[in-house]
Amino acid sequence: MKITIVGSSSFRKEKVEYRDKLRAMGHEAIIHPYYEKLAAGEMPELSERIEREHDKVKREYGFIKWYYNSIVSSDAILVLNLEKNGKPNYIGGNTLMEMGFAHVHDKKIFLFNPIPEYVSYIDEIKAMADDSLNLIKQCIKVLRCNGDINNLVN
Repeated sequence: MKITIVGSSSFRKEKVEYRDKLRAMGHEAIIHPYYEKLAAGEMPELSERIEREHDKVKREYGFIKWYYNSIVSSDAILVLNLEKNGKPNYIGGNTLMEMGFAHVHDKKIFLFNPIPEYVSYIDEIKAMADDSLNLIKQCIKVLRCNGDINNLVN
């Protein structure tokens, strides 16, 4: 299964970690190539710019369009909704858009953690996310799904 991993750019190390776990299970897991470099400590000037002017960086580097194209060519997305700035299961505006891209193209949407209850757009997330939200997390954690995530949502 081809899976694009989405979530806050703050989770770049985790994106690399879970991409590697999914690949070890035989999946084609995708993250933006710059996130791997940023997670490795390369491109420090880009990392600093992301902190200062994230909107300009997204436009200049075409991150939103890149993710749109990756999602369209994938079978599913894995939303890494981890804790950010004290907010559990964080899903920000950009990730919500990416979920929308996946939804309108009939892609499976897996959340790593439960839906955040504190967001004003909870109904939109519930309308888009697949029912088996935590199963992929369990699968990745124990690496026991034999590479077939489709079996988890049936």
